[in-house]
Amino acid sequence: QVQLVESGGGLVQPGGSLRLACAASGITLDGGAIGWFRQAPGKEREGISCISGRDGTTYYRDSVKGRFAISRDNSQNTVYLQMNNLEPEDTALYYCAFKDGEKCSDYPYPYNVWGQGTQVTVSS
Repeated sequence: QVQLVESGGGLVQPGGSLRLACAASGITLDGGAIGWFRQAPGKEREGISCISGRDGTTYYRDSVKGRFAISRDNSQNTVYLQMNNLEPEDTALYYCAFKDGEKCSDYPYPYNVWGQGTQVTVSS
């Protein structure tokens, strides 16, 4: 069974940090691209970061550059999203997703496997 499971969300104060994890089963993460997306209430789902298949090239949305870092542990078949200096605007449900092929995409539609999401709330 192909499955992605996110973890690591929670409530954090502004300026704090969280590390999200996306654990895969039934697929090999370095066989495709892994994206992190988020969706806040009343807003569209947006791509925030991605790591491409073989070469591990990383991409970030401008609003998270310098604060978020994506990484992949092939031995654990897990992708991480380290989030630092969190802001209230980062509050959302965060999803990881897998797509076949090397290249990353900012858009949700090429991704064919999705996790259930993990909630991140940034509030004082």
